[in-house]
Amino acid sequence: MKALHFGAGNIGRGFIGLLLSQSGYNVTFSDVNKTLVAALQQRGEYTVTLANDAQEQLQVTGVTAIDGTDADAVASAVAEADLVTTAVGVNILKHIAAGIARGIEKRIANGAGQLHIIACENAIGGSTQLKEHVFGHLDEAAQAKASEVVAFPDAAVDRIVPLQHHEDPLAVTVEPFYEWVVDASAMFEGYKPVEGVHYVNHLLPYIERKLFTVNTGHCAAAYLGNLKGYETIQQAMGDDSIVGEVKATLKETGAVLVARYGFDQAEHEKYIEKIIGRFRNDHLTDEVTRVGRSPIRKLSPNDRLVKPALQAHEMGMEPKQLAKVMAAALYFDYADDPESTELQQSIKDKGAGQTAADYTSIPEGHPVFALIMESYASIADERK
Repeated sequence: MKALHFGAGNIGRGFIGLLLSQSGYNVTFSDVNKTLVAALQQRGEYTVTLANDAQEQLQVTGVTAIDGTDADAVASAVAEADLVTTAVGVNILKHIAAGIARGIEKRIANGAGQLHIIACENAIGGSTQLKEHVFGHLDEAAQAKASEVVAFPDAAVDRIVPLQHHEDPLAVTVEPFYEWVVDASAMFEGYKPVEGVHYVNHLLPYIERKLFTVNTGHCAAAYLGNLKGYETIQQAMGDDSIVGEVKATLKETGAVLVARYGFDQAEHEKYIEKIIGRFRNDHLTDEVTRVGRSPIRKLSPNDRLVKPALQAHEMGMEPKQLAKVMAAALYFDYADDPESTELQQSIKDKGAGQTAADYTSIPEGHPVFALIMESYASIADERK
C-alpha cells in the first residue's frame, strides 16, 4: 500500500508518517525542503524518539520523498497513492492543491480506485478547505468525476511536536500522547483503517474539544508566559499562578463543550488534567515563541479564543479568563513572526481597541470586547 504525505516536517515524520508506516504503508513524503527530501531518498528510514523517561526510540522504515515543486512527480504520486495526507499548515493547503488536482485527473484517466485525502491540520474542516482549493483547479466535468472516486474526510489531530535541533535532520522527538480522529461518515464504504486512528461519525465535538482545550490551553500558557518573560512552555507551567490561569481558561471552554456536546463533566475534567500534564512534560522543551506564533490566526473569529468566548457569552457566562488571554495575545511581540509584526504595527497605527475589533471581529460595545480591553488595560498597568 502506498501513502503520499505532504509535509516532511517534524509533525509529518513524527506523527502522521509514523502511524502510516506502522499501519503497513510505504510512505512517500512531498516537501520543498531539499535537505529533508534528499535524506529521505538516500536513507529510506528515520528515528522517532518519545519524550518520556524511557526515551523510547521507534524506527520508521520503507519511506522516501519527492520534491514538492516537481509538479509531474507530485501528480504521479497522487495518481498512484492508496491514501493521501497532509501536515503542512492550513495556510499552505492552497499551494499544494494544483498538484493534487493534476494527480486526481491522472487517476480518473487511468481508471484508478477510490482515494481518501485527509488534511491533518490544526483547523476546523481542513480537508473540506483542501477540497475547495483542489476543485478550484478542476473543471465541472472533472469535479463530477472526482466526487465519485475521491473523498476528503475532515480530521482532528493532536500531538505536541516542539521545535528541535538534531545533528540528524530526520531525527524527531515527540510526546508519547497522540490523537488522530477522522470523520468516517465522509469516507467510502470498505475503507482500510489506519492503526491508531479513531473513526467517528460526528467529528465536530472532537475537533472543538481538542481546539478549545489543547490549543486554547497551549496558547494561554504561551501568551501568559510571554508576559512574565518565560522562554519555554515548561518554564511557564512551572509557575503555579500561570497553571491556575490556564486551568481557569479551560474551565470556561470546558463549560461550553459540556453544554454544547454533552461531554461528561467528570471525564472532561480528567481530560483537562491530562492536557495540563502534557504541557508540563519536562522531557520536552517547547518555546513560547513557537506556540504563540501566528496570533492573528489564533485571534480569528472561528479559532481557539474568540469562538468559545462568544459561545460562553451566549450561554450566559462571562468569559473573563478567555478575554485576558486575548488581551495577552495583543502583547505578543516576536519580530520573526510576520503575524506578530503585523499585529504590533496595527496597535501602533490604530490603537489596541481598533486592532482587537479588526482581528477578532468582536464589535466595540460587545460585552466580550469590553472584557478584553479591561484586561488589556490591567496588563498595561502591571507592566509599568
